[in-house]
This record gives sequence, C-alpha cells and structure tokens, in this order.
Amino acid sequence: MMPLTSTSHRALMERSMKSIPGGVNSPVRAFGSVGGDPIFFASAQGATLVDVHGKEYIDLINSWGPMILGHNHTDVIDALREQLDRAVSFGAPTVQEIELAELVRAMVPSVDLIRMVSSGTEACMSALRLARGYTGKNKFIKMEGHYHGHADPFLVKAGSGLATFGIQHVPGITEGTAQDTLVCPFNDISAVENMCDKHQGEIAAIILEPVAGNMGCIPPAAGYLQAIRQICDDQDIVLIFDEVMTGFRLAAGGVQELASVTADLVTFGKVIGGGLPVGAFGGKREIMSHIAPLGQVYQAGTLSGNPLAMTAGHVTLSHLHEHPEYYARLEHTGKRLAEGLQQAFDHIGITVAINQLGSMISVHFSEVPVTDFSSASGSDISTFNRYFHHMLEHGIYLPPSAYESWFLSLSLTDEHIDHIIHTTKKFS
Repeated sequence: MMPLTSTSHRALMERSMKSIPGGVNSPVRAFGSVGGDPIFFASAQGATLVDVHGKEYIDLINSWGPMILGHNHTDVIDALREQLDRAVSFGAPTVQEIELAELVRAMVPSVDLIRMVSSGTEACMSALRLARGYTGKNKFIKMEGHYHGHADPFLVKAGSGLATFGIQHVPGITEGTAQDTLVCPFNDISAVENMCDKHQGEIAAIILEPVAGNMGCIPPAAGYLQAIRQICDDQDIVLIFDEVMTGFRLAAGGVQELASVTADLVTFGKVIGGGLPVGAFGGKREIMSHIAPLGQVYQAGTLSGNPLAMTAGHVTLSHLHEHPEYYARLEHTGKRLAEGLQQAFDHIGITVAINQLGSMISVHFSEVPVTDFSSASGSDISTFNRYFHHMLEHGIYLPPSAYESWFLSLSLTDEHIDHIIHTTKKFS
C-alpha cells in the first residue's frame, strides 16, 4: 500500500500538474465541474476508499463500474498473485483468453465470437469499423449524450466528460468524420426513423447505450429498444449495444437479457476486467468473421488478452455467473438507496429526479423527469456541486459530475445506505 502522507491534496495536484496535463489522466477526475481539489487515494477495501491522509469514504463510483464485487476482493487478489508468479505479459495466446471468452459466451447468448481489447473506447471504435466493413456503408447513428469513448467519430454531441466540461466541438476531428456521425435524441424513436429515411442505404450502424450512463442513469422508454431493433432489421443496419457500463452489471446477459433484445454486436468494458484495463467486442459469427485474421477488417493490440486482465475478469464474472442471486441483491440495494434518497430530499424540500436500474443510479436536481440529454442538461448543476461537496465532507465519494451514473457494489451494507440517506437529510 502507498504510504500515507501529510501532503495536502492541493499540493499533490500542483505537483501532478507539472508532469500530467491538468494534473489528471482522465478529465473528469480534475473536479473541474464541481470545484475544489481532487482526492488522491492510497487504498481500498470492500465499499471503502482510503485517501493518502487515511480518511475513509463510502465509494459510490467503484472505479466507474468494474468493482461490482467490491474493492480488493480476496478471490480476485489471490488469482492475480498466482498469475504474477507465472508472468505479467506474453503478447502471445494464453489459456486465460479462451476461458474468459467461453465464460462471456455462456453468459451472453448473442455472442458467438468475441475479441478482447484493452479499453471500452477501443471496443466501440473497433465495433464501428467492423460494422462499416461488413456493410460497406460509412454513416452511423448515435444518441445525443451517449459516450462511446474518445475515438473521433463518437465525440459529436457526446456525454460524460464532454458534457461535464461543456465541450461542444472537439478540435482535431475532421469535418468529414463529423459528417458521417448522425445524432438523434435518446428515447425518441421518430427521430431515428426520420434519420434513417433521410439517409436511406447509407447507414452502417446504430450504436447506443441501451441504458444510458454518461448523462446520468437514464433507462430506455418502453418499446424503444425493440423499435430500434426492428428498424435495423428492416434497413440492414448493424445494431451495436454499448454495454461497457451495463454489461454484467445490470444482469448476467446485460441489457440484452433485461429487454429481450438481441444486438448484432455488443461492446464490453468495466466489469469484464474486474478492475484491470479490459474491453471487448463480440456478436454474431457472420459479422465477427470479417475481423482479421478471418477477414479484411483489421484490428490488433499488443496487450490485448493480457493474462492479468483476463484472470481478474474471469474471477469476477465467475462469481456473477455462479451466483445469479447477486443481481437481486444489487437491485434491492439500488431501490433502497433510491427510495431513501427520495424521502430524504422530500424531507428537506428539494425537488430531484432520481433514476435507478439495478446497481446504477443518478440524482438530478430537476423539476422534470430526466429521459434524455436535453432534460439532463436542464438540471441544476450548482446544487449538485454543493451536494457533492457536502457528501464528500461526510465521507461519501460521488462521481464529481452531475452527468455520471453512480455505481453500487455488493460490498455496500445497510449501514452504508443508512449513512448516505442520513447525510442527505443534512443537506441544505
């Protein structure tokens, strides 16, 4: 464990800024939206984070999703130690890659073949390239406020950090790339139908987060995903579900299982790596067979299938596969937190829109329901920022952005939930 230090978070940030752009390796960590100095952490266990000064926090981010079992899970750590004794990396095939691929296929029936990569961004980028190569078409539809990583085609009206920092146009993205990205509001099937009619025969793929997590947690409207599936069938469009956040978190088979909708391709990240950097994309054999070396759509990665990452992912998914009751526990925890927070805000007279599905939840300080990016962006950001710092002061670590989902873990106890609700009642 990193030794504790008396150095302030501000001093650490100033030191970091001398070597790292903005002092952080991912923008939202900079606290640019909520203000103040980011917290530097030293260790974690279960549902608890410990900063470099020894202060403890209840973690409602869980490394942005992957720590679904909780931090430092004994089985994951033991398996990693065993693998460390053997090797860190080969750049060659390993049994661990096969085992994780087989486990994913067992949990997600729509996946015939799967390719491991190193991040969710890489997974989404590769899935889009594959869809274009398979169909011979260039344009694709994404939903406003959905974030599929920082590859050029996806940074048009994206959520996550772009929404947090109010970035409307990203320098470095060519006009041609932007022109091939067609954007529709989430949960608006008429907009998708109109866009497809306007660009008949030109659209390779529709990609979306089936449950949005990058503008807060926003579930799909009833029938929305089914209607998207029908449009893709009618117009020979590849349907890509970005389940980087939702895969293995909301159900063993992800949102495809919950909604009974099968995507042609699906992307994974977060939970599939058990806390290590892993992404993956997979789907129908007919489409995946176009990826090199089977086909001409090229994709490669020196560290793809890294044995440490495969090991952590396999142990994590094995627990979820062997204990389906875990998802009922997570749903219970999520509902209890959502209901308790609603009662707490009602108690102090603050209007909020709380969205929750399974172990994903978000609180928008909004007078209206939050169903898309427009309604999410209309929420009261200044009040969220005050709430963030209130919770932080009381040892509760929320995402430092009003546009990010909270992620719960199996390590959260009733006592943790009670403390979160009680602390909220003190907010003013």
